[in-house]
Amino acid sequence: MERNKIKPDTILKTFWRDNEHFADLFNAALFDGRQVLKAGDLTEADTDISSVLKFNGHAETMQKILDVVKKTAYGVDFVIWGLENQAKIHYAMPLRHMVGDAFSYMKEYDEIAAQNRKDKGFDSSEEFLSNFKKTDRLHPVISLCVYYGEREWDGPLSLKDMLKIPEELEAMIADYKMNLIQVRTSESLKFCNPDVDTVFDVSRAIYARDYQKINRKYKDQAISTDLGLVIGAITESQQLIDHALELERKGGRVDMCNALEELKQEGVQEGVQKGIRILIRTYKDFNVTKDSAVKKLMEEFSMPEDEAADYVNRYW
Repeated sequence: MERNKIKPDTILKTFWRDNEHFADLFNAALFDGRQVLKAGDLTEADTDISSVLKFNGHAETMQKILDVVKKTAYGVDFVIWGLENQAKIHYAMPLRHMVGDAFSYMKEYDEIAAQNRKDKGFDSSEEFLSNFKKTDRLHPVISLCVYYGEREWDGPLSLKDMLKIPEELEAMIADYKMNLIQVRTSESLKFCNPDVDTVFDVSRAIYARDYQKINRKYKDQAISTDLGLVIGAITESQQLIDHALELERKGGRVDMCNALEELKQEGVQEGVQKGIRILIRTYKDFNVTKDSAVKKLMEEFSMPEDEAADYVNRYW
């Protein structure tokens, strides 16, 4: 099958742009499953929060684009909710999130300041200097990072985790804690949306190599191709993505048992390949000749000579 060129990041962004999915994720991550955030209250917001920073006559453009941003209205006020997908551990993630939130506030400040300059309704020189009235207020920004990696997150969870602080200065340093959830350890999250629950449940089982659980739980439950794509994107399984797209083309749904049996076999093959590679490098380290290495591979893996020779030439 020809490899599809669809990007996992695009799949995840599309999935989380759905208001039902987005609201359920935030409710599970931040409110213990309570339905605080309502899908019907969410509207799309600009993901580009790039800004120009000015300081002592110096200006610098800083670019930052979030994955998904939503806005909820509370009467005349609103709250901004930002989501960032993360496939790999990033050891400066709290700083990235702090800067992203700061840029969101800067973006709103710039909009208010521009309107104030246009209206020219300042009541004092201090308001004129800051382009910000005494009664002006910014709106809350709440960000969430979803980490999809198979490895457990061992990076910092707050700004202070990134700092080396003398004990006597600890209380003076302002902290910034980021909101992080890991797919692989998300069992305690209380999801209400069946799509979100299935995506997290199946992804966790794949990371745990618990194929028996998937076969038992999803034996008679076909999964939509859209969810198959999301699970493939989270677990970085190109085979699952290809499988889901092929079934979508044929108008079918994903049979997770069959799809994961293929994935299991793919994992076995990857293990065999790794074993062959290590074995060949060991032969080389112990000064075994290429011809002898070919013969040993033929005996060890019961493979034909031309295939063994190809492996030796590839990994020698």
